[in-house]
Amino acid sequence: MNHRRSIAGKPHLPTALYLAQQLREMDRLAIEVHGIPGDELMQRAGQAAFALLRHRWPRARKILVLAGTGNNGGDGFVVARLALRAGLQVQVLQLGERQRIAGDALLNAQRYDALSGEWRTFAGELPPDVDLIVDAVFGTGLEREVEGQWAQAIMAVNASPRPVLALDIPSGLHADTGKILGVAVQAEACISFIGLKRGMFTADGPACCGDIQFDALGMPEQLYSRLTPSARRLDWLRQRRLLQPRPPTAHKGMYGHVLVVGGDLGFGGAARLCAEAALRTGAGLVSLATRAEHVPAVLAARPEIMAHGVGESSQLQALLDKATVVALGPGLGTSGWGRSLWRQLRDAELPLVLDADALNLLARSAGRGDNWVLTPHPGEAARLLGCSTEAVHADRFAAVEQLQQRYGGVAVLKGAGTLIQSSNGRPAICSEGNPGMASGGMGDVLTGVIAGFIAQGWDLPSAARLGVCLHGAAADKAARAGERGLLAGDLMSQIRRLANPGNE
Repeated sequence: MNHRRSIAGKPHLPTALYLAQQLREMDRLAIEVHGIPGDELMQRAGQAAFALLRHRWPRARKILVLAGTGNNGGDGFVVARLALRAGLQVQVLQLGERQRIAGDALLNAQRYDALSGEWRTFAGELPPDVDLIVDAVFGTGLEREVEGQWAQAIMAVNASPRPVLALDIPSGLHADTGKILGVAVQAEACISFIGLKRGMFTADGPACCGDIQFDALGMPEQLYSRLTPSARRLDWLRQRRLLQPRPPTAHKGMYGHVLVVGGDLGFGGAARLCAEAALRTGAGLVSLATRAEHVPAVLAARPEIMAHGVGESSQLQALLDKATVVALGPGLGTSGWGRSLWRQLRDAELPLVLDADALNLLARSAGRGDNWVLTPHPGEAARLLGCSTEAVHADRFAAVEQLQQRYGGVAVLKGAGTLIQSSNGRPAICSEGNPGMASGGMGDVLTGVIAGFIAQGWDLPSAARLGVCLHGAAADKAARAGERGLLAGDLMSQIRRLANPGNE
């Protein structure tokens, strides 16, 4: 049974995200430079995990710890010892040969064993009579596919109806990429130590980690200044500080003019969602160039959108002359109509936000630009990179970097843990959003939000970061009524609310 919970924004968490190699270096520096014994770090980790266990599951009396042979297992033995001393019933199931346990992990295994705690080898099944499972099998160093008894144990954990607390990172999850290495623990909560791992927040990470907690284990601040984080986590609490109240003298001319181009026959809704999202984000004016057949419906539903029927690309110039930014792609199609509009706009001097079929057309024609934001989902990213969707998912960080390097501008790789990469700086990961966003039209709304911020004066990287966070936060607000059945249009009122300082 799966006890996962989707990760919303975690404003209490640090923003710095690290590679596993960097965290190993931190561990070394803590011991060798700052004089913190490895056993002391293990004690702190176990104590922090046990404190979370008691706080989150106060009624849990029967604790099962799955321990590996490395330091992650050592953390598990500390938890087991503390639980035993607190009067709880504890069982430790060992994965891997006991003879392989060494160093601080062995010391803590012996301390637990000295209390006559139950400690036996995993024999293929989990005991049924437990209240909570502690995952202390693999740490951040895992690079190979999980097989054999380890895979069998993790599958048993995921099949169990009991909640799971993962120590440092769910076993089987790649710390750097967030990819499941064959099979991975699906935890209800995970407590991460010293530094947050970037793979926890994208790809399969959100599905495995559940509610993420963090403890720095008392590491000195100067230690963190020696290593540059590999990525940066974004959340709405911090991004919203960029939005300031408008002056009393504000007028629509101060906040730009978005031109949305798209909506081939049968796809007018995508372009309309994009246009309305730009308005709700605060753009001063929004025009829509679409098929003439869609204009009456757009005007009837949202008359604030200046909808224009465009039959050929030559009709775009008059609209371009008035625009600040172009959102190109929602419902565009790849027929002759869509291709002609694409050819007219791809070399425009205005900033462009490209989505949907504009990305598919870019993949066919190639090209590079510094004035656009690309917003592909994994399938579109695969077409842009000439690889499989599976390859994109296997390393989303590499994919978003390749997108930016090949096509220029700013790349936004959508999905669980949307990534934003610009030409300078580390990738950013948005920790807002929820599974309810897996429905048609969500990407069209994001395109409009980003274009709306560009129209209001933000540079492309800032507009992308702010737009992705606002989009995810609005979806989280809208999903309070339920994730299943969440519509892209449900985000509109929440976008307006959140885009105004003080409305939370």
